[in-house]
Parts: sequence; C-alpha cells; structure tokens
Amino acid sequence: MRTHGWSGSAPATDDEAVARILDAASRAVDDRGADVSIADVARTLGVTRQTVYRYFPSTEALLVAAAVHAADDFLERLAEHLRGLTDPVDAVTEAIAAALEWLPKDKHIGLLIAPGRADEHTASVTSDVALRFANAMLRRFDVDWAGHGFSDAELDGLAEHLLRIIQSFVIDPGRPPRTGDALRAYLRRWVGGSILPSGGALGV
Repeated sequence: MRTHGWSGSAPATDDEAVARILDAASRAVDDRGADVSIADVARTLGVTRQTVYRYFPSTEALLVAAAVHAADDFLERLAEHLRGLTDPVDAVTEAIAAALEWLPKDKHIGLLIAPGRADEHTASVTSDVALRFANAMLRRFDVDWAGHGFSDAELDGLAEHLLRIIQSFVIDPGRPPRTGDALRAYLRRWVGGSILPSGGALGV
C-alpha cells in the first residue's frame, strides 16, 4: 500500500484505508446524497483518484459499499423499533411505515432501496444488494415466519414485495402523501392484508 498522501497520515493497512474511504464517502453522502464522485472522496482524503480506485472500481461501487456499511445500523434501529411485534401483518405494516418515515433522513439507505435515478452512479444500486437488504430486514423481525407457514422461498418473495412497495411510495408518496395513522391504515388494509390469506402464507 502506498504511504504518501492521506493528508500526511497514511493508513497502516488496506483495511484501515477502506474504512477511511468509506467514512469519507459516508460524510459526502450525508452532505450531498448520490451526487458524489471518486474525485470528491479522494480530495477529502488528500489522495489521488487512482488510490481510491485501487479499492473501489467505480463511484457506484463506492456508493453501494457506503450504503451497505450504514445498513446494519438502520436494520438494528428498525429491529428495535419492531421489538415485540410477532404478528406478520403488524410487523410488515410498521416496518414499511417506519422505513418510509426514516428514509428522508437517511440518504445512505435511500441509495439501497430507492429505484434507479437519473444519476448514472445509482442506476443499478437497487438490484441484488437491495433484495439482500430487504431479506435481512424481514429476518430480524420477532415473527415466527416458519410457524406462520412461510418457507424460505416465500420469505424471499415477500422481501421483494416489500421492497417494491417501499420503492413505489418513494417514487410517488400520494396526493396528498399519507403519513402516520393514515399511512399505517392503508398499509394494513392493502399490503398487510395480503400477507396471510386464509389457509396460510402468501404463495409466491
């Protein structure tokens, strides 16, 4: 690993270099959302763009890594918020509502689950990475999915369904946008109500 640059304080290992790059990228996302480039991050760190490219091959790869880095904290906060909700409909309703309420304040997670934007760097961020995020979210619920008849394949399908619901609200929150109790009532009736039809879990 090169030792020059880094504003006079070179990282001791590649892992430390990656951590510092992600930290700089995270701060940039907080300030500017997806309008961040490799050059911006390199300038903040006092290194060349080529140094950052050694660890991340593109701006999109860096943005995804920064978003994934922040995802664990988001998932932990959501899991704590949903603690004790064991009914699938209750948990799914509140998870979607809370995610939609928190997203405007969390630009990192927005990069993961918001659909492709005009910005070329985020066009394909919401594919496999987003689905893995949605799967991880479901599996942190206090819901006994197997006890309610859900197989692993059905949970995969449910994760995709929830991701699509969240994405649709991000694109168009409604006129006027639903919030609070009105949002939860809508989600319970039209989203939660489809999860456990008579006879068991939703088939996918």
